This record gives sequence, structure tokens and C-alpha cells, in this order.
Amino acid sequence: MERKLHDAAVQGDKLLLLNLLEEDALLLDRYITGRYPETPLHVASMLGHLEFVDEILARKPELAKEVDSRNSTPLHLASAKGYLQVAKSLLQVNPDLCLVCDIDGRNPLHIAAMKGHLGLLRELVQARPWAARVPMDQGETILHACVRCNQLEALKLLVGRVSDHEFVNCKNGNGNTVMHLAIAAKQTETVNLLLSSTTIDVNCENEDGFTALDLLPQNKGDMKEKEIVESLEKMEATRAKDKPLSNRQLKAIRSKILLSTWDESSGISKPKRRKNGKRFVNKSWVEKQSQALMLVASLLAAMAFQAGINPPSGVWQENGNSNFSITESNGRNHTAGWSILADNHRYVYIFFLSANTIGFLASLSIILLLISGLPMEYKFFTWVLMVITWVAVTAMAFAYVQSLNALTPEHAYSSILHIMGISLYVWTGLMLILILVHTFRMIFKVIKSLLKLVMRLKEAISTRRGSA
Repeated sequence: MERKLHDAAVQGDKLLLLNLLEEDALLLDRYITGRYPETPLHVASMLGHLEFVDEILARKPELAKEVDSRNSTPLHLASAKGYLQVAKSLLQVNPDLCLVCDIDGRNPLHIAAMKGHLGLLRELVQARPWAARVPMDQGETILHACVRCNQLEALKLLVGRVSDHEFVNCKNGNGNTVMHLAIAAKQTETVNLLLSSTTIDVNCENEDGFTALDLLPQNKGDMKEKEIVESLEKMEATRAKDKPLSNRQLKAIRSKILLSTWDESSGISKPKRRKNGKRFVNKSWVEKQSQALMLVASLLAAMAFQAGINPPSGVWQENGNSNFSITESNGRNHTAGWSILADNHRYVYIFFLSANTIGFLASLSIILLLISGLPMEYKFFTWVLMVITWVAVTAMAFAYVQSLNALTPEHAYSSILHIMGISLYVWTGLMLILILVHTFRMIFKVIKSLLKLVMRLKEAISTRRGSA
């Protein structure tokens, strides 16, 4: 039955769709409750079968938000093919489809802009204007996408809607603004548009320390380059590099800017390493990691709290004399609610309580840092949370060992001690490996940064000597 429905979607056969639904009224519901590579609505939207799309939406509007194997909604496919009326039907059902991102981090507005479907793009922007501000996975904005795909008209449309200073000057994963891309691609009209219609910062540097003017030759150049230089100089653009670059160097730098975070053959974004070795941080990944870390910290805090108020061996149920342990607590008075372990094995209880309290406070610290709104895309904060998580997990492991120590009878203590010893060695070895790996990484980064600093100082000294 699903195969027949798929064929009906390919052909746009509305009559066959109605016949199939008469035979099986729950046919469309299975695409909502089950897991399929794509739904009939995806197929019909991709092929532009408007009547078929309208019929499905009238019966099951929930299918509009279903995603395929690439996490694309039917609106993504209609946007890619430029089917305006199909897109309008989908938007009437659920305008928030504009905000859904596919596996490449693109929403329908990104796709429509990259394909140059102006009418459809205008409709999408009108439905959800803030969707145009959503960055793609590698940090590129919809303006970057327009420049990369040489969609000047789409860029004009968007500049008229979202042209505030902060958005226009957004950088991608390699620190390049829209102006860097436009100059690297020698798009004269795009450069003039950005200079005349936006508040683009012409002196903004990318991660390699190049301004827009640095990407152009100082003396020689073709007509396009000369026009761009004149336009930039009128806006008081400056160069960050005193030493002129050769044509070969300029060509290599431009190619790097245009190819970074982008696969030209397929038009698919892909993660690239920045020059400083850092990988661009996927914000959705950061959010998922933060949520997972919050869940782990909450579970650890709950475990530590429960172990703290209900320690191993329990608590005394009544006031009286503790005759349970002849060696340590014979004749000692106890009070209901007090820990039995604290009376019978004082030092074990101290070790247990110390480890448990450290784990509890470390878990609460993780929760506090996560809800404080720290910028988790920065490595420093990620490293802090990682260290605190290590402390919390290690403390809980020691608390568990002390619990076993307290609950094990003397005749079985030797075998349990052997097991705990092996476990402790394995755990310590694992922690040492992690510490060594991260220490070597940190040392490598520090050395690399120092070498870069030395090279810059040498370059500055040689430049000054040359000018003198």
C-alpha cells in the first residue's frame, strides 16, 4: 500500500490517493507514527504537485513538519525547486517550518536564497523574518550563502530586510565577513551593494589578519580589482598588512577563503579547521552537549544527596546504646537519625562523606555554570566543565568504594579488597591517560601560539628595518 501511495505522489495522482485512503484510512497516519526515509508529501512537494499537496495537507496537516532522512521538511524541497504555490500551502499550515534546519544546518530561506528563487524567498521572509538570521552549521549567514552562490538579487532583497550592523558584519567559521567573500570572488556589484546599502565594516580582519583591502593588489590588478580598490578607498578602508603580497599569495588566500567550510562540487557545507587549529563549534551540537551534561550533573547530584541523607548501613532508628561494634563503639550512646556508619566506622564514614560531598558540590557547580548562560562555544568554559565533571565522577567512584568498604563483612573483606584494588588501578590509569592527553594538547597549543608570536615579531622587525 505504501508503494502505491509513493507512486501516486510521484505522478501527482490525486484520484489514486483518494482511492487508497478509502481502502486504508490510516495510511497517512503511519508516516507520522513510523519512520520512513520520506513521506508522500515530500515527494509531491519536490515535484510540484500542488493539488496532491493540498489534499494531503487538508487530511493530515501534521505531515508538513515530518522530516526525511536528511532532516528536510517538504518546505525545504519546495524551496530548492522554487515551487511558490506549494510553499504557500505549506506555510499556511505551519509557518514555523521556516525555522527547521536540515542536516547541513540550512533552513528553507537559506536554500531559496542560494537557488535564487526570489518570489519564494520573499514569501518565506514575510512569513518568518527572523528565520533569515539563523546561522548555518559552520557559522555562515544567509548573506554569506548569497555571495558564495553569486545570487546578487537575493542579496539585495535580504539587505532590504535584515541589514543591521551586527548581522551584516557576522563572521563565518574562518572569521570572514561577507565583504571578504565578495572580494575573494571579485564580485564588484556585490561590493558596491554592501558599501552603499549596509554598514559593513571595511576594516574588519579575518582570522588570518587580512582586511578586505589586503585581498587586493596594491599596484597592479585587473579592471574589477581596480574598481573595488577605488570603492573601498572611498570608504576609508585600510590594510592590516604593510608588506605587499605577490599575485600567487593573493590567489592562494582568496582560494582558501572561498573554499573554506564549503564543498563547491556539491554546494554542501562541511566543517573545516581554522588556521589556529580550532574547529568551528556547531551551536546545535553545543546545546545538545549542554543538555546531556545537565542531565548527568542532575543525576549525580541526586545520587550524592540521597547517599548523604541515607548513608551506608542506614541510621539509628531509636535512642539507646550502640552495641553493634565491640571494637569501636561499645558502650557509646547514640541518637535516632544519626549515622550507624559514623558510630561504628568513624574514619570510613569521614572518607565516604568527604568524597560524597565533593561529588555533590561539583555536580551543583556544573548545573550552576550551565544555567548561568556561559558561552559554551569557547574552549575555556568547555574545559572548566570537563574538569569539574571529572572531579564529580571520581568523587562518586571513591564514595562507592567507601560504601563497599563499610558494608563488607570481615570474612569477605580480602576478596572485596582485591576487586577494589584492581578497579582503583584501572580507574587511576584511565584518569592519567586523559590528563596526559589533554596536557600534551595544551602544551602543543601553547608552543604553537608562541611560535606564531615569534614569527609575527620577526615579521614586524623586518618590516620596520625595511621601511627605515
